[in-house]
Amino acid sequence: MLSRISKYWWCQICGWGGLSVMNIFFEYSYGDGVSGKFFGRLVIVLALGIPITHIFRNIIVNRNWLNLPFEKMILRLFVMLVAGSFIYSFLSLRLFEWLHLSEIATTRKKPFFDRVIFKFFDSFVVLMVWVLIYYIYHYFQKNKKQEVDTFRLQSLVKELELKTIKSHINPHFIFNSLNSIRALVDENPERARRAITELSNILRSSMQTEKMETVPLEQELSIVKDYLALEQMRFEERLKVNFNIDEDTLDQPIPPMMLQTLAENAIKHGISKQVDGGTVTIISDFVDDHHELVIRNSGILNGNSGYKGFGLQSTQDRLNLLFGGKASFSIKDVPGNMVEAKVIMPAWRYERRETSGGRNMKSEK
Repeated sequence: MLSRISKYWWCQICGWGGLSVMNIFFEYSYGDGVSGKFFGRLVIVLALGIPITHIFRNIIVNRNWLNLPFEKMILRLFVMLVAGSFIYSFLSLRLFEWLHLSEIATTRKKPFFDRVIFKFFDSFVVLMVWVLIYYIYHYFQKNKKQEVDTFRLQSLVKELELKTIKSHINPHFIFNSLNSIRALVDENPERARRAITELSNILRSSMQTEKMETVPLEQELSIVKDYLALEQMRFEERLKVNFNIDEDTLDQPIPPMMLQTLAENAIKHGISKQVDGGTVTIISDFVDDHHELVIRNSGILNGNSGYKGFGLQSTQDRLNLLFGGKASFSIKDVPGNMVEAKVIMPAWRYERRETSGGRNMKSEK
């Protein structure tokens, strides 16, 4: 049954109960002692105070005062407190007299209206404290709700941005791959059929990773190898591919299709622009407690605006969304007529289990 009592009524009970305990303490310590009349007056104070403050609460909620600007709200609260304090004082003193609970000395010395005015100030302070506590509580609750709503909105925006980026990446990749296959159809139908099989494998892997924020590097590498195998059918001896992969990095999480996008960019804007073709080298290693992915390709970056297209911009955007300021992306010319694209991400350390042949994640850097 207690569990059915709302938080608001628990606060009412505890607040007025605390006021009652304080009155009992002061009456016992500094007054005439706790008597039957004192407890009678205390019951009336509670019987009037709780309904009046509950009416306050209904007025505030029903008239939506919590959302009003401060300058508009303060005047309304003041009028409500004055009216409520006067009613509270008048009714309580009148009940004291009707039930013969007033202090005899006070009743004889002061007129009733003077006692109402005197009681008014005490009532105003008590009711003002109640209103302040009520507003402070809802102020923090409102701020907390706004923070939660803000985080939810940011999370939704992040999710939508990631989905938008993915929706651009996959058609971009399919378009370039189909162009490669089209070049093989008349020249070598057998190789074209093999290329279609490779593309089917790549698309199947792409669809499986569509709902994932990150995938293991090993899974991404299998897609890249299929893609580069498809491109080697088109370029033949003009394309050479090298992999330099630290096995300990195979379990590292990376954005899906990111490495494939960089490999595609290396082919389209690097190898395809070279008369004699060139080399694509993919490197994965741990450097200074970070996971580094490097894609080098033959070509020149300077003056080639193609390197600044959607693929590279999407790479930077995805790293920002998934890792914030903990990841970076850069592309530059390096000696040897090469272009180097480098992705630096937070590293997850793993330890091998010799008995099972698997790996355990040990710590995050």
